[in-house]
This record gives sequence, C-alpha cells and structure tokens, in this order.
Amino acid sequence: MQLNELGPSIGSTKSSRRVGRGDGSGRGTFSGRGSKGQKGHHKGVRPGFEGGQLALIKRLPRKRGFTNIFKVEFNVVNVGSLNAFPDGAEITPKEMCEAGLIRSLNRPTKILGRGDMEKSLTVSADKFSVAAEEKIRAAQGTVKKA
Repeated sequence: MQLNELGPSIGSTKSSRRVGRGDGSGRGTFSGRGSKGQKGHHKGVRPGFEGGQLALIKRLPRKRGFTNIFKVEFNVVNVGSLNAFPDGAEITPKEMCEAGLIRSLNRPTKILGRGDMEKSLTVSADKFSVAAEEKIRAAQGTVKKA
C-alpha cells in the first residue's frame, strides 16, 4: 500500500469556515470581523506595522557588514604561559584545560608566540604561530600538530 493511496482518516481533515453566507449561518453580515474599522474592511495590516508609529524595525540602527558563518574560534595560549608546566612535560589541550589555560576542549587550540620559553616541552595543539614554533624549538622543545 502506498502512502498516497491512503484516504484521509476520520477527523484528520477539517473543512474551512465558510463566512459571509447569510445571517442564518451564524457567520453572516460582518463575517466575524466585527463592525467597521481597518481590520473589518480588508485583510489587516502588514507584519511589523504599528498603526503609523515608527515601526521597531525602522527605529533600530542598521547592522553593517556580515557575519562569517565559517569563522573558527580558537582557544589561544601564549608560549610564556606554558612555563607553568614542569620541564620535559608533554602538553596537550587536555592538560592546558586542567591547568586553566583554556576553558573548553570544544574549540581548536592555537599557540601564539608572546612571552619567552624557559623549559624544554613537547607541545601538542591544532595550530601554532611561526613565532611560537621558533621559540619552542629554540628551547629544545618539540612541536606536534594535532
């Protein structure tokens, strides 16, 4: 049996209300629109119309430009803050999160080059700036891109 061959179930369809078919129908004369006025004479007003008052959409400042929906937000960690870890440690985003350097593991992590590297560390992250890579390698550390 095909879905398009099924007839309507009992009570699944409801006929539209027939207005303007005489007073005996209960929906005659004004056809449920009340007496006179803007809503009685025609279909009403457009969405956002406020009776002639300057509409909310026109009172708000215009938003310029656009929002890039493909923008990637990174957890940013500077090289100088990695000195909090012991010498020779292997640092991953999970360790950085536990140490309070980043807030969540849902975003990719990027290491930036601000500060000086004083310890030899193995740093694993999604991205590194050129300066950060140079400082980590200069301190005899290693860089792993996750």
